[in-house]
Amino acid sequence: MKLYIAQATCSLAAQLIANELGLNPELVHYDVFGKTTSNGDNFLEVNPLAYVPVLALENDQKDLLTETTIITSYLADQHPEAGLIPAHGTLERVKLDQLLTFIATEIAQKHIPLMRKLQTEAGAEWTRNKIVSAYTVLDERLADGRAYLTGEQFTVADAYVWATMWHERSGAQIGHLQNLMAYIARINARPSAQKAIKDETDMFNLHEAAKAA
Repeated sequence: MKLYIAQATCSLAAQLIANELGLNPELVHYDVFGKTTSNGDNFLEVNPLAYVPVLALENDQKDLLTETTIITSYLADQHPEAGLIPAHGTLERVKLDQLLTFIATEIAQKHIPLMRKLQTEAGAEWTRNKIVSAYTVLDERLADGRAYLTGEQFTVADAYVWATMWHERSGAQIGHLQNLMAYIARINARPSAQKAIKDETDMFNLHEAAKAA
């Protein structure tokens, strides 16, 4: 497998889940601004919409999977013994899919226009408030002392939330959400998360060095 990533994006969630499962996909770094890849691939041929993550499978069809929720769920579904996602057809799976959609629409996507400064002042304030409200929902869910969003089991939803910690760049003030901050610290302590960050940094540095050569 080949996993296309970019620095400080949701692709970290896919890396984390791959690490949790002991997988070792080939990582390819995509420079979002320079439009180049660390291995020379034309990324627009990989994903014409030019965003990560993309998981290139080694099946006969050479399928390319996009969307963080889809890639992380697919990887977890291939290894049900790891417990990273409930089984299809269960209410628990429906609830987790609902949570993943919430994270995608109410958190991940709302950070982007703020980080790229695409909004008016009024629009940016509204969006920041929406992000804080969404993170507050998660903070309240964690208030009963559970370790992760669905209980004591780490899941793909936790990986996704962890990969959206862009509040300092987007200006969303969430430092007061103590349950959420403690939860993110627990994920940061996982070896899979630490490896994801290190591998992303290493790939970024290799790509930058190649561009400068």
